[in-house]
Amino acid sequence: MNLEYFIAKRFLNKNKKNFSESIIKVSIAGIALGIAVMILAVAIVTGFQQKITAKVIGFGGHIQIGNFDLNNTIQTNPIKKDFQLENKIKKINGVKAIQVFAKKAGMIKADNQIQGIILKGVGSDYDWSFFKDNLIEGTTLNIKQNQKIENVLVSKYLANKLNLKLNDKLRTYFISENNLRARAFVISGIYETGLEEFDKKIIVADIAHIQKLNNWDSTFVEGYEVLINNFKKLNFIADEVYKATTYNLNTNTIKDLHPEIFDWLGLTDMNVIVIIVIISLISSITMISILLILILDKTNMIGLLKSMGASNSSVRKIFIYNALYIISKGLLIGNLIAIILGLVQQKFGIFKLDQASYYLKTIPVNLNIWYILLINVGTIILCILALMIPSFIISKITPIKAIRYK
Repeated sequence: MNLEYFIAKRFLNKNKKNFSESIIKVSIAGIALGIAVMILAVAIVTGFQQKITAKVIGFGGHIQIGNFDLNNTIQTNPIKKDFQLENKIKKINGVKAIQVFAKKAGMIKADNQIQGIILKGVGSDYDWSFFKDNLIEGTTLNIKQNQKIENVLVSKYLANKLNLKLNDKLRTYFISENNLRARAFVISGIYETGLEEFDKKIIVADIAHIQKLNNWDSTFVEGYEVLINNFKKLNFIADEVYKATTYNLNTNTIKDLHPEIFDWLGLTDMNVIVIIVIISLISSITMISILLILILDKTNMIGLLKSMGASNSSVRKIFIYNALYIISKGLLIGNLIAIILGLVQQKFGIFKLDQASYYLKTIPVNLNIWYILLINVGTIILCILALMIPSFIISKITPIKAIRYK
């Protein structure tokens, strides 16, 4: 065992009650609290972004393919199904699935109430995982090729507003070629996502109904929705999809279709950055202050060591060992607090949110191991850099003045 490490351990002797021990406990608590807050802040914000993004994607896919007028309008000109194009897109690395869709604006009439809606038609190739996760009653649709079904999914918002329940008949009306056309459906499932912008208007049905209302044959659809495996690669895969399409087709990412939502989610990143910067500065100042206090408290000992021939770097190492102990213990406790709280929230959802304001019922937590490691490494580096400032003060302390210091 080297001499500096041995002396540093003597500083931390828990059997000796002194002023330094109290300071060390306070500094450990401060670092633990800081690291816990940083980890939880990142976990909550990234969890919130993931949950909201997944809900928006559930209503429109990651990438949409259609005519060049495909945007936020309710209905666009149709395109013809192209199985060769579908196969090309399925072969693109990162593409999970491709599915057809079509939309039609209309109205619901129930108990003398009228509500505007958008009927979203999907086919037998539709991925129902999103609606299964958000279904609160009933079942999803079992759509088969060449067999039109009358069942639909409605949101809890619409069901409550129009006093509808499972297996009720739903009377809908649509304008087609300047004529009012009625359609009757049966409610087979009720979903709730919390995204009121979508819940208040989207009804999911067999695409065959929209094809008939628009006088399309079964080979025409409004477009394709492309699902991918990694949202971080959205722009790259969107470029590959665009290259695979023909000259008369256009592609839009979900960010292009709903920029207001993703711009809002992007603003939450700034909140995390501000929190991390502030807490990092506080942790650094705390370490500088603690080390200065320890140096002042042990000034006599510093003078004694120097008078016995200890170099400035040797004395400096003693205090750096003490600081590293404080940092490591603070990080360990802080990580345990953050991870335990995060896991408890994931499992039991103890902390609730107002769904009308935040689109979620509970605070989401995303405990990403890489984010946790990055926060820990960044904290260690910053604290070590901060240690350099007070440790150089040791070189200014002379043995005579230090021994006389009281």
